[in-house]
Amino acid sequence: MLSADKIREIFARFKRLNPEPKCELNYSSDYTLLVAIVLSAQTTDKNVNKATPALFAAADTPEKMLALGEEKLKTHIRSIGLFNNKAKSIMALSKDLVEKYGGKIPTDFDTLQTLAGVGRKTANVFLNTFYGKPTFGVDTHVLRLCNRIGIAAGKTPLEVEKNLAKAVKGVVPDEDLKYVAHWLVLHGRYVCAAKKPACDACPIADLCEKNF
Repeated sequence: MLSADKIREIFARFKRLNPEPKCELNYSSDYTLLVAIVLSAQTTDKNVNKATPALFAAADTPEKMLALGEEKLKTHIRSIGLFNNKAKSIMALSKDLVEKYGGKIPTDFDTLQTLAGVGRKTANVFLNTFYGKPTFGVDTHVLRLCNRIGIAAGKTPLEVEKNLAKAVKGVVPDEDLKYVAHWLVLHGRYVCAAKKPACDACPIADLCEKNF
């Protein structure tokens, strides 16, 4: 694994290139963000963003989603992978929010995970994106890059999440911790692809362990 100095330099370079990276999912509220994150599992943000404008025009609150119903929800998200399962999760999630939390989304990490369709990664991404919490949602990009670059080892998302937190604590400035996962996701999406990483165009190639 890389030294603290190299990890510090990697994120310093990411910051110079993109000082305040943002989640690429489109949303207008905490509820629409949570739904978009659930929809984004095993598909791209672009695919989700194509489907959600019409969906959120019809249902942008848990109450409206329940009124819309599962079958009509499916027609809006049919272009997204696993739409049947995702529709069930979103309806159950919306029902939980209305019946248990008065339509409000909990902001506690553990409570969030009790909602249908919300696992550890979704809770981390939600709290990080909407509230700026320094959490690390480990998706396929973050898992791959942490191991490949040499920032944090781990075979599972949880292992990588814990080791990434240790690697950046006291190394990346506290005010930038909320951007760490975003920087890694965007780097994995646009530069360090799974099969054909663009090493020649990579701003951190000289620091990377290249653990392919």
